[in-house]
Amino acid sequence: MTLEVAIKAAAGAPDVLGDCPFSQRVVLTLEEKKVSYKLHLINLSDKPKWFLEVNPEGKVPVVKFDDKWVSDSDVIVGILEEKFPETALVTPSEFSSVGSKIFGTFVTFLKSKDPTDGSEQALLTELKALDEHLKAHGPYVAGEKVTAVDLALAPKLYHLDVALAHFKKWTVPADLTHFHKYKELLFSRESFQKTKAEEKYVIAGWEPKVNP
Repeated sequence: MTLEVAIKAAAGAPDVLGDCPFSQRVVLTLEEKKVSYKLHLINLSDKPKWFLEVNPEGKVPVVKFDDKWVSDSDVIVGILEEKFPETALVTPSEFSSVGSKIFGTFVTFLKSKDPTDGSEQALLTELKALDEHLKAHGPYVAGEKVTAVDLALAPKLYHLDVALAHFKKWTVPADLTHFHKYKELLFSRESFQKTKAEEKYVIAGWEPKVNP
């Protein structure tokens, strides 16, 4: 059984994987579960008619389950876990929200034009909390095995790395050693290498949000 998956195409390159971290999370999950899938790359500035017919809101990612297109990466990942339990990726509930505030604090800091607004410190607080968690429980969030929470975090940490380096010349402090090891573990996985957007498309995706 091959699942149909519609995700964002790169801006200006409709045949190339785009920079949506939620889309990457879904294909990462499919790769880790070894589920066969067919990709539809959607140009979000010129959405195809068939796509809007099956998905009037026009959101990505969407996956077709039993003739119905389903949106929302949280919902999609939940269904994949139910339908393909062989490679279990369930995160224990006590760890499922680890790192959940990193992306929001990253976006606030990335868009901030005021160095005194506390947004950098807010992000550092979240990154340090993840580093401490990994020190106690690592190498992955829930221990030895990669789980759903890691696959949700990996694309967001990639965006954080690429966008902050480009727009703010900012990098995560080197003394957060457990965080850096974790990131290297995630980024070196075959599934991640296969599904990540090129850095230039990540930068292009953030450009209008950073410099509106």
